[in-house]
Amino acid sequence: MIVTGAGHGIGVQIARQAAADGYRVGVLDIDAEAADQIARSLPDAVPLMASSADASAVEAALNAFGTPDAWVNNAGIVRFGPLVDHSEQEWRSVVEVNLTGTFVGGRSVARRLIAEGRKGSIVNIASINGIAPGPNSGAYSPTKAAVIQLTRQMAIEWGPTGIRVNSVAPGIIDDGMSTPVLADPHVRATRSARTPSRRLGTAADIAKAVLWLCSEDAEYVNGHNLVVDGGVVSTVLAGMPRPASIDGIDRG
Repeated sequence: MIVTGAGHGIGVQIARQAAADGYRVGVLDIDAEAADQIARSLPDAVPLMASSADASAVEAALNAFGTPDAWVNNAGIVRFGPLVDHSEQEWRSVVEVNLTGTFVGGRSVARRLIAEGRKGSIVNIASINGIAPGPNSGAYSPTKAAVIQLTRQMAIEWGPTGIRVNSVAPGIIDDGMSTPVLADPHVRATRSARTPSRRLGTAADIAKAVLWLCSEDAEYVNGHNLVVDGGVVSTVLAGMPRPASIDGIDRG
């Protein structure tokens, strides 16, 4: 298994869970030092330095590692701020990593698996922001929505060859790019309280979902977006109260 963006945040835990599940892991990250550090902490892991959106660098990484049975498109970035203040460069940089990187990595692995006549699994990391956009998140929400749709397109095109493609949409996770957001005690407490499961998610929650999708237990799951959010996206009507007189009607 190769995990992109595995030198930091959620990617680290996905790599660790994969190693624990018996995978030989390729730790791919644009940060070569971080990739090396994480790889050295895992048995038989291989550090791979590449930008996930750089096709030639991804091909070099695959040449070094070999064709993996599973590929996890985890690398992603966010640039916070109002859309009216966003520069074209900020927009394009997020699209390049989050969407183009998902396409490039998935395409590279699919081409090899198809050429070798092998089955495989690709998991793309989306976000609940791709289902319900968050304000001031720039291109992040649109790119994650696109990742969910790209996942479906990959699944219907590559499914007949034996390649399953699914996505995982994390909710509010106490790790990675949410770390500075959750550093505010009030924000942390509020987000925890408004999550139906009454806690923040962890990187381990996401890693376990990813590894399940890659496993034989999920062999008939294809083109699915697995939401792992403690129920957050299901709360749209929770803040829309009804009169007590209505809720209390006796239907007996």
